[in-house]
Amino acid sequence: MGNLAAHQAGHNVLRKKMSNQTTVTEFLLLGFSEVRELQILHFVVFLVIYLAALMGNLLIVTVIALDRHLHTPMYVFLINLSILYIGSISVTVPKSMDSSLMNTRSISYAGCVTQVFFLPFLLGADFFLLTVMAYDRDVAICQLLHYERVMNRGVCVQMAAGAWASGVLSSALHTGNMLAISFCRGNTVDQFFCEIPQLLKLSCSDSYLTETGVIVFIVGLVLCCFVFIIVSYVQIISTVLRIPSEQGRHKAFSTCLPHLTVLSLLLCTGSFAYLKPFSSMTSRLDLMVAVFYSVLPPVMKPIIYSMRNKEIKASLRKLT
Repeated sequence: MGNLAAHQAGHNVLRKKMSNQTTVTEFLLLGFSEVRELQILHFVVFLVIYLAALMGNLLIVTVIALDRHLHTPMYVFLINLSILYIGSISVTVPKSMDSSLMNTRSISYAGCVTQVFFLPFLLGADFFLLTVMAYDRDVAICQLLHYERVMNRGVCVQMAAGAWASGVLSSALHTGNMLAISFCRGNTVDQFFCEIPQLLKLSCSDSYLTETGVIVFIVGLVLCCFVFIIVSYVQIISTVLRIPSEQGRHKAFSTCLPHLTVLSLLLCTGSFAYLKPFSSMTSRLDLMVAVFYSVLPPVMKPIIYSMRNKEIKASLRKLT
């Protein structure tokens, strides 16, 4: 009986140890530097970037909301984009600033799950909304006489709601799989926020295959949207080239250029981060790529749209 009790106690200890290996209560995020002076510099730089993104996007929302002449489908979608960018940069940058300022790398499991849900949700909705905007530009240039009928208020609301819902759906799939993942390869995430490809490196459960399937499904969906965007712009370019007036061609292209610039920035950096092999880049290079697709677009978008859009510049002058 004594031997049996000892064996049972040993089994319980072993089971507890195994449980401790797979139960993660917090993660350690990769910092930009261990040098205290550089951590403070990182905090200051990210603070400037964060405030610039907030001010720029809030300014665009305010200008469009106050100018009734800008209450058109394109600018309604632009307000939605600005809200998405405010949300996406708020998911990652404040936590990274706090880590640098307080000289800590830890993030709770709940905080990590929150980032895993909201960042793909906001970036996914962003991409779907950019796809909708490509269709809007297609109708505005190629079917100008039918534009008000095709892109009426109800259709715009449905398209914007569909973009947000698509982001929620894709993100919910990721988050549900993460909650089922067991982590047995440590808790150090080679990124300054919780990113799905980096978390998969720590996984040792069958949910890894499920998450890979989810990523493949979403990549297929993104490719379909990308093909739709390409087709839309092929039609736009062919229509614009038939416009006899050089001024008319320039005006048509100028309305599409900001959208194409923002779309290219998001697609190139996001695809590079999520489609690359896990071991193809160093951790530092991973950090830089993540900055390009998660931090810079919210800052660059207000600049791109305000610099290339005469209506917004005119409204800004009226507002000031």
